[in-house]
Amino acid sequence: MQEGDGNGWVSLPDGTRRWGVYGAAGLLLYATDVAGSGHVLLQHRAGWTHMGGTWGIPGGARNRDETPLEAAVREFREEVSGDLGEYSLLGSHEQDLAVWRYDTFLLRVPALTPFRPGNSESKEIRWVRVDATEGLPLLPAFRSAWPHLLAGLRSATVGAAAPHDSDGANAPGGG
Repeated sequence: MQEGDGNGWVSLPDGTRRWGVYGAAGLLLYATDVAGSGHVLLQHRAGWTHMGGTWGIPGGARNRDETPLEAAVREFREEVSGDLGEYSLLGSHEQDLAVWRYDTFLLRVPALTPFRPGNSESKEIRWVRVDATEGLPLLPAFRSAWPHLLAGLRSATVGAAAPHDSDGANAPGGG
């Protein structure tokens, strides 16, 4: 993990803690396979990390001098090995908790590019079918955001290989 001025815990009014003095950000990559099924790139968090053993997206603390998107791309490159290459910004989702926020950027990439863990924070990096995402043990904050992220993916990809399950339905969790 690279040291930045944004590294540190923030305590929320409800007593929970979040990582990132200036907030945090991450990338949710989306691509389709040859059959047109939507996939998202997920990170299986290493056991030693906060909420280790769960699945989420590559991301982390934002530094003072970074935009949320710059922070998300930097964190992706720290945590994931592979070429991010070209992408299209489909949208974003902000989880604002008054004293802390997390920005998720939805990016479309042209193919299911192979990626692997880039540092010890990731146990595994894997493309997961959109309809299989909810079946994984998700990081609680990611699980809470997933319906909003899925809706954002659906609205951004309407008419162009939208995220769907194997029956073509657009229901979370699949058929």
